[in-house]
Amino acid sequence: MGLGGYKNKFLRVNLSTGTIKTESLPEDVLKMWIGGRGLGVYLMLKEVDPNVDPLSPENKLMILTGPLTGVAGTPEAGRWCSVTKSPLTNTVHDAQSGGKFGPELKFAGYDGIIVEGASEKPVYLFITNDKVELRDASHLWGMDVHTTTDMIVKELETDLGEDAKNTKIAAIGPAGENLVKIAAILNDKNRAAGRGGHGAVMGSKKLKAIAVRGHEKPDVAVEDAYRAAVKKALVKHRESLVTSEGLPTYGTAILINVINNAGVLPTRNFQTGVFEDAEKISGETLAETYLDKEKSKEEACWGCAINCARYSIVKEKCFSGEGGGPEYETIWAFGAETGTGDLAAISKANFLCNELGVDTISMGVTIGTLFELVEKGKVPPELLRGLNATWGSSEAIVELVWRTAYRSGIGNDLAEGAKALAEKYGAPEVAMHVRGQELPAYDPRGIQGHGLAYATSNRGGCHLRAYMVSPEILGVPTMVDRFETKGKPEMLVHFQNVFGVIDSLVLCKFTSFAIWLEEYRELLNAVTGWDLSDAEVEKIGERIYNAERAFNALSFGDGVEYDTLPKRLLEEPMPEGPSKGHVVRLGEMLPEYYKLRGWVNGRPTSEKLGELGLSWVADMMDKAGVLPK
Repeated sequence: MGLGGYKNKFLRVNLSTGTIKTESLPEDVLKMWIGGRGLGVYLMLKEVDPNVDPLSPENKLMILTGPLTGVAGTPEAGRWCSVTKSPLTNTVHDAQSGGKFGPELKFAGYDGIIVEGASEKPVYLFITNDKVELRDASHLWGMDVHTTTDMIVKELETDLGEDAKNTKIAAIGPAGENLVKIAAILNDKNRAAGRGGHGAVMGSKKLKAIAVRGHEKPDVAVEDAYRAAVKKALVKHRESLVTSEGLPTYGTAILINVINNAGVLPTRNFQTGVFEDAEKISGETLAETYLDKEKSKEEACWGCAINCARYSIVKEKCFSGEGGGPEYETIWAFGAETGTGDLAAISKANFLCNELGVDTISMGVTIGTLFELVEKGKVPPELLRGLNATWGSSEAIVELVWRTAYRSGIGNDLAEGAKALAEKYGAPEVAMHVRGQELPAYDPRGIQGHGLAYATSNRGGCHLRAYMVSPEILGVPTMVDRFETKGKPEMLVHFQNVFGVIDSLVLCKFTSFAIWLEEYRELLNAVTGWDLSDAEVEKIGERIYNAERAFNALSFGDGVEYDTLPKRLLEEPMPEGPSKGHVVRLGEMLPEYYKLRGWVNGRPTSEKLGELGLSWVADMMDKAGVLPK
């Protein structure tokens, strides 16, 4: 059988010269890295100097799919990812997104795009099967994501006729153009490759958008095995209460009450874990107020068996608008994190982030950081004229999205992210981040394994390198004691490895509530025709995690110094609620984690890298003087 899943065609687009080439990769490379996040870090190590300025032409932007992307029947296979060096964290960084753009790129006959160099003037990339060209986007520069998308679709009617409306577009808004370090890439108008400032990298290259329309379907190598693997996965989806009931009914926002009831919903910039207005901003309340059920169905990702997508319409005069979401993380970031219990204002802030191209998690946390700095008297009042920058200010959370996207006034400081903001105003301890990336919607003082996951995340503060909330709060696959540290390092390493595989296939993380390594391996083998074991597939995830850490060590010396958390989470006990009295006991877990990883002081050793087929990476580290001895 031939290799299925892949087209094995990658576009290399040099924006400095305007040249476009098509390339392929050896099968052994695909087998070692799969696609998406894994293939991205491989290409970054091979092609990009880890010390590069993320916003320089020498940095590259990888737009990648995986072997399961767009394969009919595969649950939640409508995703793609961007990989680059982040201007927010200086780490190698992947940002994942759903919707329909990823499958469309595969249908156009390509597994990915390698974007290099920088254009002198704004351009957009148009791809339709064998036709690929760069087009002038000067008239689009300054436009928001939604307007850009509509204008490109209209323009493409000349090329595609009625079929233009089926074009899928990934674009940046003013935030990306203005090099805001928390800028996102938005596709299908409301789907974000949000974290790490990928929109700023795209903006630095003067690449306004990528428009794709295709008609080819990916092949499957072993049809019978594939049908059996899909059937098994779908049965498990139906058996899981999370994927069959919770997410379809209330979306991700069902977690607001769940996490608040556990006492770990970060409130007022992680000062506590209980938000008194949680019910007002819950998924249940959203469903009763602003949710449009019919449009939510249209918002679903390609090939999704869960359909957690939300589409909301707000008619309140001050905050009117409509669009995709808001999701759990967004509701929390603009809600509990900023002390705001106004769902209309939260929704409006979300709509603006989608339109202007801003990551909602980083935006909300950076606003929360500002509010605490103001509370502590650290920000000169003259910088806040006309702005009620205090806890619970509905108007401020909306206004600050605008100011950040356009780098207006205090927004110019927020555009650098929470870490830089807190450092500028003399209180670095106020920024809740890891490696410069703002922490998401779970206070780890009541979830020990999740705290270790935050601290060791290669991309900075992130809940999706390993969603330890699943076993520690939700009881999936089994419930474990969330306050216990024993056994958490071993569980975390396994989760990090498997999540590296999921991000490389590229599949939605919500599949992990229903299926796990065995099912991922069966789907991968059936689609490609390979015969990998569970252990071999997990080894791929381990390779990816080690390669990322090696890139970071080469970039800024990543290691034990960075495997930590804000002092508040390590030293200040939770003041109230079900998690009262707890801190993250990181010191009880980190040494065991390093032992299991085969790392010394937070860095992979020559022996570990050699075991993973990465001796060439060990040589790079040795030459740079960052390889543990």
